[in-house]
Amino acid sequence: FSLEELHGIFPWLVESIFGSLDGIIVGWNLRCLQGRTNPNEYSVALDFLDPSGPMMKLVYKLQAEEYRYDFPVSYLPGPVKASIQEQVLPECSLYHNKVQFPSSGGLGLNLALNPFEYYMFYFAISLITQKNSPVTHHVSPSNSAYFILVDTYLKCFLPTEGSVLPPPSSNPGGTIPSPTPRSPAVPFSSYGMHHTSLLKRHIAHQPSVNADPASQEIWRSETLLQIFVEMWLHHYSLEMYQKMQSPHVKLEVLHYRLSISSKHHGSPAQSSYQALHAYQESFKPTEEHVLVVRLLVKHLHAFSNSLKPEPLSPSAHSHTASPLEEFKRVVIPRFVQEKLYIFLQHCFGHWPLDASFRAVLEMWLSYLQPWRYAPEKPPQSTEPLPRSVSEKWATFIQENLLMYTKLFVGFLNRALRTDLVSPKNALMVFRVAKVFAQPNLAEMILKGEQLFLEPELVIPHRQHRLFMSPTLGGSFLSSRSPAVTDASFKVKSHVYSLEGQDFQYKQMFGTEVRNLVLKLAQLICQAQQTAKSISDHSAETMASQSFFSWFRFTPSEVNGSYTGNDLDEIGQDSIKKTDEYLEKALEYLCQIFKLSEAQLTQMMMKCGTAQDENGKKQLPDCIASENGLILTPLGRYQIINGLRRFELQYQGDTELQPIRSYENAALVRLLFRLSSVLNERFADQMEVLCSRDDFVGRLCRYHLTNPQLIQKIRYSPVVRDRTSQNWGPRISLRFLASYRTLISLLMIYFLASWFYVGPIGCTFIILTGYFLYAVIMTFFFEGWKPHEH
Repeated sequence: FSLEELHGIFPWLVESIFGSLDGIIVGWNLRCLQGRTNPNEYSVALDFLDPSGPMMKLVYKLQAEEYRYDFPVSYLPGPVKASIQEQVLPECSLYHNKVQFPSSGGLGLNLALNPFEYYMFYFAISLITQKNSPVTHHVSPSNSAYFILVDTYLKCFLPTEGSVLPPPSSNPGGTIPSPTPRSPAVPFSSYGMHHTSLLKRHIAHQPSVNADPASQEIWRSETLLQIFVEMWLHHYSLEMYQKMQSPHVKLEVLHYRLSISSKHHGSPAQSSYQALHAYQESFKPTEEHVLVVRLLVKHLHAFSNSLKPEPLSPSAHSHTASPLEEFKRVVIPRFVQEKLYIFLQHCFGHWPLDASFRAVLEMWLSYLQPWRYAPEKPPQSTEPLPRSVSEKWATFIQENLLMYTKLFVGFLNRALRTDLVSPKNALMVFRVAKVFAQPNLAEMILKGEQLFLEPELVIPHRQHRLFMSPTLGGSFLSSRSPAVTDASFKVKSHVYSLEGQDFQYKQMFGTEVRNLVLKLAQLICQAQQTAKSISDHSAETMASQSFFSWFRFTPSEVNGSYTGNDLDEIGQDSIKKTDEYLEKALEYLCQIFKLSEAQLTQMMMKCGTAQDENGKKQLPDCIASENGLILTPLGRYQIINGLRRFELQYQGDTELQPIRSYENAALVRLLFRLSSVLNERFADQMEVLCSRDDFVGRLCRYHLTNPQLIQKIRYSPVVRDRTSQNWGPRISLRFLASYRTLISLLMIYFLASWFYVGPIGCTFIILTGYFLYAVIMTFFFEGWKPHEH
């Protein structure tokens, strides 16, 4: 094919592989393609899309001719799309000099992208657009072709060892030039100051682009990372996006909007409203999306930690540092920190309160622990002691203070609303507590808070300076960033650049958060007791099972209830695991926040009051009213989380209760009709017999009345109007429909046949024995009903 033909089919080929932007064309469906189910297609796709495969060779071939391809602005992330449509250029250099108005008769704005950018835009955004792909089998996201390709591209273009491999070239000894700056096609005001990219700074004083081969590796690395971050993390409200900008930038945007509105005789408020209205779209990241972002975070930590140690002489460093080494130094604070923080906040606030939050949690914890991806290996030790966090990470912790403190408070609020009896929820609390309990980590977080809370009046010469965002004034970690002389100013810059100048900081080790931790500790104690009671109940149930348990009348069948968690289905091993997770989590929380033994003992005593001497739970928190008990919000919380429950009992007419599993339905109905006929025919005679004061009257009352029935009905507010009904003496034969009674009678008749006793004689013996038993019981327990227990 000629270059012109390849240029024409390239957009069609990209769309055929990754699917259309509107999601109608699925393409190769890389997110569901796995080697276990489709080994041939899986290997072909990976080989074709490999960084050194045919597809990338085509990309580089077209790149050499400087072709451009249109990408619709309408499919960009919401904040970027809204700002570009309002003619305010985002601060990311990825969009600079690329926005173009449509040709005459065209619709919408487009980005003019080079082949490498166009390919990576489609590859990255396919994770978002292809959400409703048809899936006929279970797919593991970490084993999909898409996940493997992301990992491959990161290792190729952001290598932890060596340099980026040069792109293949059709010309021997030739190189592929990096994108050349283009004049803007439309005047734009920018959200941020136009900071130059690392590539442009490095080659600014060089005679040509191709003179330094290192420039080739840095533009592909920077472009790849910017596209991944923009497509996967840049999803939040435009209002939040504007809040992160410094005051002078917001003033510039306001002046620009006023000038635009005056030209068009419109209202600036209307312009802003239209932009915000255009962005009102729900963003719900999937679990696969979060797993891919976690892969990106882990690789960036390894990439940044592979930075070579700086030379002792600053002048030597300025002449020997390569663009890739400088890129490693600023990659996290400049490109990732801001957008990942807002992305995590969105997930913490909108993710469902279920076990799927584990993916978000692990992604957050991966970012908080860059030392896990450092090249040095921990010393081998026979004792599995927790590894202390080195002091060299204090700078990272201070410059990411909100990632540790504010998101920890967000997790506390989530944990207080979840069922900690569930093993999966208990594991999440354990994981967070274990990470924050690493030796020396809490102390470094506390030091960062103290630096932020340092009074600004102590340093008068800084009062006129603005707190700059990393994207507006360079990197905190870069030696070429504006001189920052003390750690306090750097921490304040981090907090105010992410949350705004009017942000009210909530101390992680302050009183308010400490009270939340105490509430969580109390819930952990309650959850441990609930799990223990469920475990004991399960053990008792299993021990009481026998060959005839399927027809046995037990209290659990009458007053059966649901505990509201999944422990019964999982088994005793998981219950033990849950108890271990909660016990360890409580221990770690005590280490982090220095909780005393007295406080723990007090919490245990509070939890112990929920148990009486028999180990049964108290009723949920209620308020007594004329219509009975009314649940309070605390009581509803206790029921939802399985902390307390009502002991449900049937309190109506025993003759009308639902047919039980241990009863024969046909016999229940037949015996009920027979009892009703007998009661209707002999009602007067039974009333006379039961009204007698002699032994006969007592014996009749023992068999024909139920003194507890009226008392039960009186306790129920639902059937208050039924107390006027006549609950006089009556015959109840329902006990004969119980499988237990029937099997017992059959066994008695079977044993009697061994002694040559016929059915009539056996029946006489049974009636005689029962009469003697009834006479004895009448003398001592007149109110006790034998056939109802």
